[in-house]
Amino acid sequence: MEKLIITAAICGAEVTKEQNPAVPYTIEEIVREAKSASEAGAAVIHLHVREDDGTPTQSKDRYEEAIAAIRKELPEIIILPSTGGAVGMTAKERLQPVFLSPEIATLDCGTCNFGGDDVFTNTVNMVKEFATTMKEYKVKPECEVFEKGMIDTAIAVANKGLIDYPLHFNFVLGVNGAMTATARDLVFMVGSIPPGSTWVATGIGRNEFTLAAVAIAMGGNVRVGFEDNLYVEKGVLAKSNGELVEKVVRIAKELGRDIATPQEAREIMGLNRK
Repeated sequence: MEKLIITAAICGAEVTKEQNPAVPYTIEEIVREAKSASEAGAAVIHLHVREDDGTPTQSKDRYEEAIAAIRKELPEIIILPSTGGAVGMTAKERLQPVFLSPEIATLDCGTCNFGGDDVFTNTVNMVKEFATTMKEYKVKPECEVFEKGMIDTAIAVANKGLIDYPLHFNFVLGVNGAMTATARDLVFMVGSIPPGSTWVATGIGRNEFTLAAVAIAMGGNVRVGFEDNLYVEKGVLAKSNGELVEKVVRIAKELGRDIATPQEAREIMGLNRK
């Protein structure tokens, strides 16, 4: 099997210090958590940014500041900004980090419920607009899919020439209101993507490590981090993103998967093909 790429989603847009005091808000805290994840074995940092008080923002300037600060400490790490932002943000707001031309960024490929009254809106025209902008700025999309139909949307947009093959997918499973995070569901999703695609699995909440184990055994890649789950085990808050990454590394070792460095991850994901 190829080496395992570990992505650390270090802060997200919704989790708070009230839920776990280690959740980063400030630039200094974001760098701290990026370093902890990298030192534990993460090759990719999935980045949201906050104002110092924790308010989610998609400000280009804030992203630029955060990326520069992470790069100063971790020059080789892959930084994968979010274009999802937070529920309720406009498309114009959400697209801002793309204008910094990161090597890769998220592309949400459909609308889904996010629990309660929250709806995460991504119309087909929005997906096309985001993909077009990302292609213009030479940013590889990580196609975020919460349901199987979003895979079909990603393929349809790629077939229009708006996303280059091979595609890279993130299966985000276990969201309250979307597809569940079972082994059956992950196998179905992996079987639905085009040959030659790469993929990562993200299990939300208590699904994080069980889905990670399945993904590792299947030869895929894994995302963990405070954005998705705040606990290292039932009832025990994680002290850092690094602690969550360390647990994935232990699972991978037991299953015979070596861990990819950032440069190895670039080769696997095709990020050196710009």
